[in-house]
Amino acid sequence: MAQWSLQREFMEMPPVTRIYTSACVITTLLVQMDIVTPFNLYFNPTLITKHYQVWRLVTTFLFLGPIGFNFVLNMIFTYRYCRMLEEGSFRGRTADFVLMMLFGGACMLFFTMFFSLLFLGHAFTIMIVYVWARRNPFIRMNFFGFTFNAPYLPWVLLGFSYLLGNSVVVDLLGIVVGHLYFFLEDVFPQRSGGVRILKTPEFLRALLEPQTVDPPSVDGGAAPAQDNGGPDDRPPQPGGFEWGPQ
Repeated sequence: MAQWSLQREFMEMPPVTRIYTSACVITTLLVQMDIVTPFNLYFNPTLITKHYQVWRLVTTFLFLGPIGFNFVLNMIFTYRYCRMLEEGSFRGRTADFVLMMLFGGACMLFFTMFFSLLFLGHAFTIMIVYVWARRNPFIRMNFFGFTFNAPYLPWVLLGFSYLLGNSVVVDLLGIVVGHLYFFLEDVFPQRSGGVRILKTPEFLRALLEPQTVDPPSVDGGAAPAQDNGGPDDRPPQPGGFEWGPQ
């Protein structure tokens, strides 16, 4: 019974969240079973450009560390907030969601040239959390007894990383890239003279959002168009694994 419940939960996940979280889990399991080594996965510009190990551009975002407390916490936040973004403000806009991930990944790869970071999975998670938090500013969060509004969540996670002895540079990178995307997508276009800089290519939209023909209505007219959803037009979603709104 539990197996069917897990399988149903897995199949109900939106596609991008399902693919990304599955890739993270599989990559970590392969390392845990010594099938691959982290030395084959980390970001190394020299190996990428001179030895054509281009897979490192992707695997640096997939390895979240050895299985343990940090890995479980990262996977919880990755799954929850990636899913809530995809089902919330990106509902019906899979191509835009993928563009956000591509933009964030590209920015992180650029910035990491100056910080010599090896793995960017945690920073990627923080970026996703930051975008969700800024788009849900009035949701109250509860994190180990501390209550606050959602926009403070990335900073709380940064402080938590510091207490665990982790480098806060990774968290700061995720926050900076998340803020850059939020500003370009949600803030700048709303200002006087502002334009939307991040435009999803048509080939990406055609690939990820195939058009379907609406069935005719009973009275012979066209069926009402489905709402693709603006930023968070769904009811407020809980924020985090057992750390939801108050």
